[in-house]
Amino acid sequence: MNEAVKVDLKISRKTILMLGSVLEHGLSSQGTDGLPGLIDVIPKDIVEELRTIAGECLQKASLTELSEKLRGLAGK
Repeated sequence: MNEAVKVDLKISRKTILMLGSVLEHGLSSQGTDGLPGLIDVIPKDIVEELRTIAGECLQKASLTELSEKLRGLAGK
């Protein structure tokens, strides 16, 4: 299960932006109603790998800056 796999995806920038947002939200959310959140049940190294993948996808699609701006707006 730990071997590297090359994945070639052709997806829209909008989808990449949403994927990055969903990953970041899921990885930073704490559990509610006594149930564990995603970050509570997966190993820390996998969390970092998922964050790296999300960042790389945003970077390749030239959406890093837009993603940060949207995150800033959502925080207000």
